Amino acid sequence: MPSTTDTAGRDTYDVIVLGAGPTGENVADRAHALGLSAVIVESELVGGECSYWACMPSKALLRPVTARADARRVPGLRQAASAPLDTKAVLAHRDAYASHWKDDGQVRWLDSAGIDFVRGKARLDGPRRVVVATGADGGERVLTARHAVAVCTGSRAVLPDLPGLTAARPWTSREVTSARSVPPRLAVVGGGVVGVEMATAWQALGSAVTLLVRGGGLLPKMEPFAGELVAEALTGAGTAVRTGVSVTAVRREMPNGPATVVLDGGEQLVADEVLFATGRAPRTDDIGLETVGLEPGSWLEVDDTCRVRDVADGWLYGVGDVNHRALLTHQGKYQARIAGAAIAARARGTTDLDTGRWGAHAATADLAAVPQVVFTDPEVASVGLTAADAERAGHRTRVVDHDLGAVAGAGLYADGYRGRARMIVDLDREVLLGATFVGPAVGELLHSATVAVAGEVPLARLWHAVPSYPTISEVWLRLLETYRG
Repeated sequence: MPSTTDTAGRDTYDVIVLGAGPTGENVADRAHALGLSAVIVESELVGGECSYWACMPSKALLRPVTARADARRVPGLRQAASAPLDTKAVLAHRDAYASHWKDDGQVRWLDSAGIDFVRGKARLDGPRRVVVATGADGGERVLTARHAVAVCTGSRAVLPDLPGLTAARPWTSREVTSARSVPPRLAVVGGGVVGVEMATAWQALGSAVTLLVRGGGLLPKMEPFAGELVAEALTGAGTAVRTGVSVTAVRREMPNGPATVVLDGGEQLVADEVLFATGRAPRTDDIGLETVGLEPGSWLEVDDTCRVRDVADGWLYGVGDVNHRALLTHQGKYQARIAGAAIAARARGTTDLDTGRWGAHAATADLAAVPQVVFTDPEVASVGLTAADAERAGHRTRVVDHDLGAVAGAGLYADGYRGRARMIVDLDREVLLGATFVGPAVGELLHSATVAVAGEVPLARLWHAVPSYPTISEVWLRLLETYRG
């Protein structure tokens, strides 16, 4: 249906999308491809957090680091790879992948895809109605949705309530991925994905990095050996990894001077910059949730089609980070494809949607097969349940481990290759519930594991999926051999 404008100046579309990150773009694109008119509203850059302050710039920073580390483990390349990284070139590479923080190309893509775009701050104003503040002059534009409004506003970094922290101007994920120079001393607070990735990147670029972790280890949501191997590698590279410590205050006496980080017990550390990577919160505090009976600043509780629960008539969707199901760009895009299809089906009057497990209108992978790569050295790649997750869920399982360094392809990839592989087998169905790999370049092993977990492929059939020799993927054969005994 074409968009229409009534005499009151209201623009009417089938679907209104709040937020033009990858999730919002995919909701609009899927809905439009299925015959609906769509408009996206964005107050910052089209492309969202991933394109400018997360996935793309962080991985652009990390790729030279891991490439050099790999080269140092290959005979004939060690000496050539012994020089320091060219910081200027690395940062320029990062800038290019962040499109120099300009969104012209992404705006052109929206236009080519037939999706309308409004730049401004959007707020819900009752059912199916969105008011957009379009400029500093107080201008507004009112949008109305025939069928759905999709909130795809993502999440933001959370800073703890600590004495002196705001005045100390700490870094969050945005500042650390867009920094213009290398801080001589960097304190990183938090042992999750952002913390370990940025410790890896900036240590390799020349920072003296101290990683401060409140818990007992790194990457606490993954298999324990993942955090152990990453901690060992970080320590070997020169990062000071401190676990079991809490930050109680931060202060910066001079605007351009160093910051002092105070730990429990009174110990003080001095750093030029302090990164807090301690969690995320939904960007829903100022989007008008109260006008539709929801709590501002809350995560949006959704069903498997990503439709928000407890909103009359089912017109509101929460897709991506805002629903707290899986805070990953690729999962947001996956949810967007599911939600776009569900919105279009309901717009056509379909009442019997395919919402069963692995159905066309159900984001089942959010619960059973979420893949993730941590781009440290070594890399960590995981999908599905960990052993602890499976036990908590009541599954009868067997955990199968294998030394990844013992695989011929790993030895060829790098001298002294160190890594580990694990698969979690559901003994009642003899399918995989999860898999984790740690080691150089294991990110490229992950999709095969994701297919096995999402496809619930019987282990008896996986036995016939022959890995090519000599590749690292031969670990699949070794895991299956270990399982069979």
